[in-house]
Amino acid sequence: MEATALINPIAFHLGPLAVHWYGVIITGAIGLGIWLAAREAARLGMDPDFLIDLATWAVPAAIVGARLYQVFVLEWPYFRTHPGEIPAIWQGGLAIHGAVLAGALVGYIFVRRHRASFWRWADLIAPSLILGQAIGRWGNFINQEAYGTVAPDWVIRLLPGFIREQMWIEGAYRHPTFLYESLWNLAVFALLVWLRRRHPRQGIIFMTYVGLYSVGRLLIEGIRTDSTFTAGGLRVAQIVSAALIVVAMVAVAWIQRHVRERYGEYP
Repeated sequence: MEATALINPIAFHLGPLAVHWYGVIITGAIGLGIWLAAREAARLGMDPDFLIDLATWAVPAAIVGARLYQVFVLEWPYFRTHPGEIPAIWQGGLAIHGAVLAGALVGYIFVRRHRASFWRWADLIAPSLILGQAIGRWGNFINQEAYGTVAPDWVIRLLPGFIREQMWIEGAYRHPTFLYESLWNLAVFALLVWLRRRHPRQGIIFMTYVGLYSVGRLLIEGIRTDSTFTAGGLRVAQIVSAALIVVAMVAVAWIQRHVRERYGEYP
């Protein structure tokens, strides 16, 4: 039976401006992530104000990078004929790979210009990043995007009603791949928090984040229906994820051998 109680993607209006739930959720996720990282910075004797300054540069860069990656790498054939929709990020379409690459690049430049340790700050921020991604996926849920193939009945029966109804798309109930990735990211977040309390060598936490997120994305991407394929029929996100898994493994091995500094002790 077709579901009827779909969620309105518009949260509220400010005069003629429609504020979308996608933007509210993404903004909330970013704000929560910065707040948590600032608290951890204070606990570890690091400068929370430096973190705010870093976020002032890295967050806009990540948003722009996420959109440019989505437009020019994943969906250029569409946007080439609909250029007016390129700025419409409230409709969805922020690719996390682009966000991480752009944010990490700008963050690295900012941190090094201030003669600080990139790895130390990257380790601090990593749990906030994956938690923000877990929350941000619910923006995809509201927009009915990032969903999967037709789901079997047993999966549908396990879902809460409000998720099940929102997953009625194109005449069938779909795998809530946004939910699978959100839950995976929450598990990675918990692992990173635990790992941080083990005081690993600097860089281990951030590269563990890169590797484990990529493992989940590699697996979940296989049942998504909105994946972008290469000319050879391979999914772009899976190729990038596989490459990042290799990079993370090599980086962890290198850090274990060459880096002596450990993540800061808790007071």
